[in-house]
Amino acid sequence: MVKSYYISKEVVVDAYRRVRANNGAPGVDDETIEDFEKDLDKNLYKIWNRMSSGSYQPPPVKTVEIAKADGKIRRLGLPTVGDRVAQTVVKMYLEPSIEPHFCQDSYGYRPGKSGIQAIGVARKRCWQYNWVVDLDIKGFFDNIDHELMMRAVKKHTQALDLIIYRKMATSANSR
Repeated sequence: MVKSYYISKEVVVDAYRRVRANNGAPGVDDETIEDFEKDLDKNLYKIWNRMSSGSYQPPPVKTVEIAKADGKIRRLGLPTVGDRVAQTVVKMYLEPSIEPHFCQDSYGYRPGKSGIQAIGVARKRCWQYNWVVDLDIKGFFDNIDHELMMRAVKKHTQALDLIIYRKMATSANSR
């Protein structure tokens, strides 16, 4: 059976291991990591099959409210365990091709980068320059031009599609 996308079963298993290591809270289905593991092979196969056939549909996300120190509430979305695995698979395929396009001075949610490193660079630059640029990105994803962002995502995912299709063709030719 020919699949629409080349998604390695090994990548799905590796993604599951990463999700397992984070041990996050259950999503809208209230399924814990331990519940997911009761039928692990079937659950991982279902994710792989749906992703590789292009039929994967993410389930709803559970919303929880977390009180912040200033008394305000922060809404947080909790995907199901299976959806976290699927998201991790996508991250594992996308990140290597998209990561090189980010500015080297971007530290948020980047592999191998941390807030502590950002502070270290800022501290070092305080001694090199006599000016500062202060940015507040509060509400960034609420205010970003989503059409522009989706054009960028589309550009990079189309490039990734070519890589995936080449792998799929190479894989099919080597059988």
